[in-house]
Amino acid sequence: MGTESTPEKVKLLLGVLALQCCLAGFHIVSRAALNMGISKIVFTVYRNSIALALLAPFAYFLEKKNRPPLTFSLLVQFFLLAFCGITCNQGFYLLGLRYLSPTYASAIQNAVPAITFALAACLRLEHVNINKRYGMAKVIGTVVSIGGATIITLYKGMPLMNFKSAHMLGASVVSPNLVWNWTVGCLFLLGNCFAWSGWMVLQAPVLKKYPARLSVLALTLVFGLVQLFAIAAFCEDDNEKWKLHSGGELFTILYAGLVASGVALSLQIWCIDRGGALFTAIFQPVQTVMVAIMAAIILGDELYTGGIIGAVLIVIGLYFVLWGKSEEKKRNSNQGNEPCLSRHLLSEEPSQEGKSVTTDVP
Repeated sequence: MGTESTPEKVKLLLGVLALQCCLAGFHIVSRAALNMGISKIVFTVYRNSIALALLAPFAYFLEKKNRPPLTFSLLVQFFLLAFCGITCNQGFYLLGLRYLSPTYASAIQNAVPAITFALAACLRLEHVNINKRYGMAKVIGTVVSIGGATIITLYKGMPLMNFKSAHMLGASVVSPNLVWNWTVGCLFLLGNCFAWSGWMVLQAPVLKKYPARLSVLALTLVFGLVQLFAIAAFCEDDNEKWKLHSGGELFTILYAGLVASGVALSLQIWCIDRGGALFTAIFQPVQTVMVAIMAAIILGDELYTGGIIGAVLIVIGLYFVLWGKSEEKKRNSNQGNEPCLSRHLLSEEPSQEGKSVTTDVP
């Protein structure tokens, strides 16, 4: 970014902020959809169907010459990717969002880079060198992030603000005034983070064998929809649940599919291409701030001391991990030995042949 002109830097900054705003809006519309009574499985099926319809043509035409032949082993790996990245990831997210404010959902998800590093280290896919500053920074950041998530889970604290009387939308959209099961919601969202991290870890070896990222995402969506329809056959046999009864319900599904999975992904690819994956990831906590403001104004959600303390620790841990990855990248680049796997795992710079894009959409 150092050689870019000021207008280009401003354009990049606006692009990153627009990206975080789109993703923040996704948290809000997801919660609004649940408040309006949309079935979790129906919401997930419609969202991923729209995303597949958007992505499939680009995957087919842009990677037509680059796709290797499919094998049974690859199909099994795509099925596992879908299980982690679609079924478990999105399922745990909506289950957690049922009990928690979108603000805390967004805050807990800031721990994903640290959890991904921990999983990769346990599987020996990521080298841990505690004798170096960057290695120690990643370890400290992981511990601090997981500690922050633990605080949010175990300590709710006192309410700080209540915007119940100042919300913008109708009563059907506002979060209900009940005592949410805080711990259960946090555990579901931690399950969301672990599934998301597992999806990123599994992507790395798959992309080595099948280096066509858009096609990988499209096939993951296909297998994810197969799994979701199988679940729906047992859990959602009421045909009325599949019908949309208001413009608000239609808006939430279209936003999730078109904006969160379409516009946001395109913006993310553009921002990573112009500014780098690390620069884009640094602005992730801005999303949490935007969610907190929108959730308070639109949904009338409350903020609690335990959530604020945990969110701050998670953000601190996130920046420790990002700084450690940045320093490691510089060192490995100087030695001409940057590990390919790390680029896929933790927001490293993409290669020219295939952008290593890790979507922020849960």
